[in-house]
Amino acid sequence: MNSNNLAELLEKLEKVEDRYNEITHMLSDPDVIADTNKFRDLSKEHNELSEVVEAYKPLKEINDQIEEDEEILESDDDELKELVRDELDELKEQREKMAQDLRMMLVPKDPNDEKNTIVEIRAGTGGDEAALFASDLYRMYRRLAEKSGWKIEQLSSNPTGVGGYKEVVFAVAGEGVYGTMKFESGVHRVQRVPETESSGRIHTSAASVAVLPEAEEVDVDIDPNDLKIDVYRSTGPGGQSVNTTDSAVRITHEPTGLVVQCQDEKSQHKNKAKALKVLRSRLLAKKEEEQQQQRDAQRKSMVSTGDRSAKIRTYNFPQGRVTDHRINFTTHNLDSVLDGDLKEILEQLKVADRMEKLEAV
Repeated sequence: MNSNNLAELLEKLEKVEDRYNEITHMLSDPDVIADTNKFRDLSKEHNELSEVVEAYKPLKEINDQIEEDEEILESDDDELKELVRDELDELKEQREKMAQDLRMMLVPKDPNDEKNTIVEIRAGTGGDEAALFASDLYRMYRRLAEKSGWKIEQLSSNPTGVGGYKEVVFAVAGEGVYGTMKFESGVHRVQRVPETESSGRIHTSAASVAVLPEAEEVDVDIDPNDLKIDVYRSTGPGGQSVNTTDSAVRITHEPTGLVVQCQDEKSQHKNKAKALKVLRSRLLAKKEEEQQQQRDAQRKSMVSTGDRSAKIRTYNFPQGRVTDHRINFTTHNLDSVLDGDLKEILEQLKVADRMEKLEAV
């Protein structure tokens, strides 16, 4: 890191420390304490800044020591100069590492990262094989949730008669769920020999995954007058009736044309509540996507949510290989990945995302 970059970083850190001290003072103000929302927001900001401030203190101390040593090198004391030369390189190495860590801490966090998430998996090209692959992906994420201590709830589904899904929508709740799962948005491709293929030819099929931050009612204001709600009898694979009452719900948000339907529950009330949950999340994602498009000056992230129509990963069964095309990462642990062991891939994606944001900063 050159001296100009270091000076700029230290200036930013000084401002962060000033803001931290300012909030510390504000949190003891009776007027702020009385304002529940303001106190909550300031407490959250204070907590986020505290990690940076604590890491800044040793960097400041080392930088002061380096400046003192460099002054000594300009002096006439040969004995002291010899001692300083021995420690100066080591101190600069420590400073570089600390500065790099602090630069990473200053990368803006996605405010949605701590939210729960709604995941939608849809079979793409490939007919029954694509529907079976959608089912495999659903199982993969269920296993990931189990391994991560997250809770999963199926919201709606459109199963096929062969054990696959044309579409399945589910919610995942837990610590930092969206911040981890958001990298799964995009087109997933599978290459394998279908069970129905007698000649043993490898087929390529696909399924799309959309990962949405779960929206609270405060995040999205829905006017009931904008909703068209239809009820009907739920059906199973092949049109088979699975319910004798009008419990299935279809909600159309007329201003945007978004349509959500839910039939998994036997209760119309529960299906409506689940459909509204999905609708809120889709509206929040749509709003944020439009805001992102308005910020064209910012380069669209290669590894984050970006374009959901982009092919992001290939699962090759003959070679037991999984390749994430965004970061050119390949592992030959296909069975483990499909069993929910996504930690290595997701960590690589997080690192790539942070480095990309760091360059932007």
